[in-house]
Amino acid sequence: MMDNISMITVFSLSGLNEIANYRVVLFSSTLLYYCLILTINCSLILTIVLDKSLHEPMYILLCSLCINGIYGTTGFYPKFLLDLLSSSHDISYHGCLVQAFVMFSFACSDLSILSFMAYDRYLAICRPLHYHSVMNKHRLSQLVCFSWLTPFSILAINITLTSRLTLCSDKIQRLYCVNWVIVLLACPSNNTTVHSIVAYLTILVYVFHGLLIVLSYMYLVRTCRGSMENRKKFMQTCVPHLTCLLTFLSTIVFDVMYMRFGSKNIATSLQNFIAIEFLIIPPIMNPLIYGFKLTKVRNKILFYLNINRKYSQ
Repeated sequence: MMDNISMITVFSLSGLNEIANYRVVLFSSTLLYYCLILTINCSLILTIVLDKSLHEPMYILLCSLCINGIYGTTGFYPKFLLDLLSSSHDISYHGCLVQAFVMFSFACSDLSILSFMAYDRYLAICRPLHYHSVMNKHRLSQLVCFSWLTPFSILAINITLTSRLTLCSDKIQRLYCVNWVIVLLACPSNNTTVHSIVAYLTILVYVFHGLLIVLSYMYLVRTCRGSMENRKKFMQTCVPHLTCLLTFLSTIVFDVMYMRFGSKNIATSLQNFIAIEFLIIPPIMNPLIYGFKLTKVRNKILFYLNINRKYSQ
């Protein structure tokens, strides 16, 4: 046992212990997949940034979603790739806190952005006459800042509280650092009441995000039932959003439910997959779904691809 936090300078990640025989295959496939995530998200970001006709609230929020996807996956994949090449799977104490901060802030920011996208669709379809006056540049910038600054502030408080704990172990049973896991390593002498209060307040904040999404779609469905034009708008812009939202929520909820009720007797590879689902599926599905479904975005991407093809010839 370690009785002093100053003695713990390195954590040991044990998630890779049972997959040593597949390191080369995992490294190659992971590197390819990470490059694919970067390429697809960067392509969509550049398309939106470079084309002024796409400088609308829905596309700006989509751009923010893609940037957040790059941010979150960069907090995991480079370290994971290094671990696959190394015989020891260690991470420094401060590096662990940084990674925990990135993982949680990425997930929280994603939910914030998706909730604001739902609100944007509600205004566009249910309140079209007030859309431009409500969703103006100032309001849009406030929403984007809120979707980033709020998770950063909340997680900064969480990580600061965690950094003050006295730890009695340096073994993390996952592929990456998670704030709640570090808290579980705290010695019994620690008082974690403040941690619990902050955790419940964090849950409360994001429950309100969920309520915003539910209310937005209640009004959307009610409005779209009576109009063929609104139904067409719903299918074109809301279905991609719903798909991304349900994908993200299912991966997060599945991981949380497993952490709370899951058996530790299942295969390590399945435990690892459950833990990193939200870093595998949403970051690549979000830009793909929007890129293929939204006609305006799809046409712009095809336009730029045709230009590049002509220049290459």
